Amino acid sequence: MQRLRVRYAKRGRLRFTSHRDISRAVERAVRRAGIPVAYSAGFSPHPKISYAGAAPTGVASEAEYLEIGLSRPCDPRRVRDDLDASLPPGLDVLDVVEARDGNLADRLEGSMWELRLPGADPGEAERAVKEFLAADRVEVERLTKKGMRRFDAREAVRSLAVVEGPGITAGQETVQPCVILRMVVRHETPAVRPDDVLMGLRLVAGFAPQSPPAVTRLAQGPLDAMTGEPADPFAFDRAGGDR
Repeated sequence: MQRLRVRYAKRGRLRFTSHRDISRAVERAVRRAGIPVAYSAGFSPHPKISYAGAAPTGVASEAEYLEIGLSRPCDPRRVRDDLDASLPPGLDVLDVVEARDGNLADRLEGSMWELRLPGADPGEAERAVKEFLAADRVEVERLTKKGMRRFDAREAVRSLAVVEGPGITAGQETVQPCVILRMVVRHETPAVRPDDVLMGLRLVAGFAPQSPPAVTRLAQGPLDAMTGEPADPFAFDRAGGDR
């Protein structure tokens, strides 16, 4: 059985789609494209499609990953084109490679996130980021399936910075600033999400933007020891083997 690994994007209105709805859309697209997906054995066979590191509902992403098991070998480039054409706009296939050794989920060590905060004050954001990074520990609470959990949101954050935002314009004038936060967060248990970091900024520095953030995952993969940022998780597959 051939295994193909797929990188896809979740854009626009599709960021509000649940993971279950996305999996249904992918299964329908696989059938529509005529991709020879393999099925599990037993009384209720299901297509061999698995997902790794899915982004939360309401979050856009340029780096979502899944793996498809095929019943016969196919050209990854052809699968990429056919699958992309069969998915709705906003679910866009970016890359497909043949899987080599290793587990894809194990390679997804961290994510780079971008948060756009319309109307937030850049000076307050800079001050809050400095206080957050200077803290040894920033405990936040979040309701999970196991109840309310309290955990450290600081330890998982590898980097956090305010980058220059374009602001919101009306005509030729900027009428409202737009703060952009960019962060790299290591994947841990429990997972530290961008909204946990925002809560941490509020707790340590009182930074509380009025508008909800527009969140996009820019990348996820193995954390590069030199840059501290996520590298390409498909690099090992392209090279013909795992690290």
